[in-house]
Amino acid sequence: MAARGLGKGYTGAKWLTRKKRLALYLRDALCCAYCRVGMEDGAALSLDHLTPHSQGGTNAADNLVTCCLRCNSSRGDRDWRVFAGTVAAYLNHGITADQIIQHVETTRLRPYDTEAAKDLIARRGGFSQTLAILKK
Repeated sequence: MAARGLGKGYTGAKWLTRKKRLALYLRDALCCAYCRVGMEDGAALSLDHLTPHSQGGTNAADNLVTCCLRCNSSRGDRDWRVFAGTVAAYLNHGITADQIIQHVETTRLRPYDTEAAKDLIARRGGFSQTLAILKK
């Protein structure tokens, strides 16, 4: 169901259209910008605001990155750069906080294509069906 006043095409989060959400997931290669776990690995994806609304952040694409629920829940209100250090420590496989920060910076500035996402959703029969197909 669409959020009041937002109209058809919005996700359950009610703040972003399905086509923009899918376009951002695709921009980010369907994996978490922090730990890089992907949908094919079983990650449930969400979007993380690098600068939260409470601190003046927006829903602009350059303020959003794909994030697994584990990382999104773990980050809390910490600065995402500080959180990168936490992720590097729990991954414990040689990736550094600086490498994660660089990856996030690069990822958030990549172009994304909402029209391609819209077409994909239409061809696959809906947002959920598209994600299910992409997960395979």
